[in-house]
Amino acid sequence: MQIKEILKAMLQNDASDLHLKVGVPPVYRLHGDLVPSQAPPLSREDLDTVLEELLTEEQLREFASSHELDCAVGVRQLGRFRVNAAFQRGTSTVTIRAIPISIKSIHALNLPPVIGELSLRSRGLILVTGITGSGKSTTLASMVEHINARKKVKLVTIEDPIEYLFRDSEAFITQREVGTDTLSFSAGLRHVLRQDPDVVMIGEIRDVETMEIALKASNTGHLVLATLHTTNAVQTMQRVLSFYPIHQHREVRSLLAENLQGVISLRLVQRADGKGRVPASEILVSTEAIREYLHSPDTLDAISELIEEGTVQYGMQTFDQSLMDLYRDGIITERQAMENATNSSEFALKLRGIESASDRSWARSE
Repeated sequence: MQIKEILKAMLQNDASDLHLKVGVPPVYRLHGDLVPSQAPPLSREDLDTVLEELLTEEQLREFASSHELDCAVGVRQLGRFRVNAAFQRGTSTVTIRAIPISIKSIHALNLPPVIGELSLRSRGLILVTGITGSGKSTTLASMVEHINARKKVKLVTIEDPIEYLFRDSEAFITQREVGTDTLSFSAGLRHVLRQDPDVVMIGEIRDVETMEIALKASNTGHLVLATLHTTNAVQTMQRVLSFYPIHQHREVRSLLAENLQGVISLRLVQRADGKGRVPASEILVSTEAIREYLHSPDTLDAISELIEEGTVQYGMQTFDQSLMDLYRDGIITERQAMENATNSSEFALKLRGIESASDRSWARSE
């Protein structure tokens, strides 16, 4: 089995992921759908060969002992790939994700320009959220590159694994990988404030210690960019609170109210022309009203209403407003918009033009 040829075909077909397991041909994820290749079914020996070609001896030993491995690898003449190796039914299975060599701009990713404005804030916490494969890492890399092109700052990243490689432009960037350069996100973060950073990028917040340090860093004058596995802004606030016992929720809400700059939630939707997927995004920008709502547990769920109303003045938008813009621009189909809408019944009414004449929150889509 020639893994380089399969990876080359993956890139030529613009597939985002490659799935390998014993007994079936390689399977690509193409524009969100799983598509089997025309190659013959893979054997146990094929999977062993793939791992031997992609991994170092140290990584092979780690996989043999723990039966789990996440890493990023470079393949000559092809580029970088994120590799996850695991076991299923006693044999190896490998998932490989292509990492683009170049980092697209916020505009090229079809993301709202307010994301660039948030990236240039001098302090605070910005959370990029979404399910696995929704574009969080790509968006975060674009935000880092946006800063790198414009601000003379020191930027430290802690990632697992390092995916995109940044080259210093205006910024001075150090990239640390969990398992290679530091033992864990929390271990790396405990020392990061002594490294004189202006901006800290955390690949993923996984535990309460990482969350606490992220809040502390944002509270002491740093800009912190991080990801969470949540689906929208309100769920993100609830997820942050869930890290802590109930008696600390009031304090955490206060820290969020003081330091949160924005939440960017993402969903990838198939394009109408069939040429890939486009991000729909929900954007929360911290305002006085948002901060007031964060202080109270009774108004947390109502934040989505403030997002919808803050479209024109602050650049905020709900997922449904984003989907409406994409649909009316001809980028996605009505079916895709309806399938991805948060409130499909209200979205259907908007599509038919049944709305309050005083409702200006959808004005941009008119």
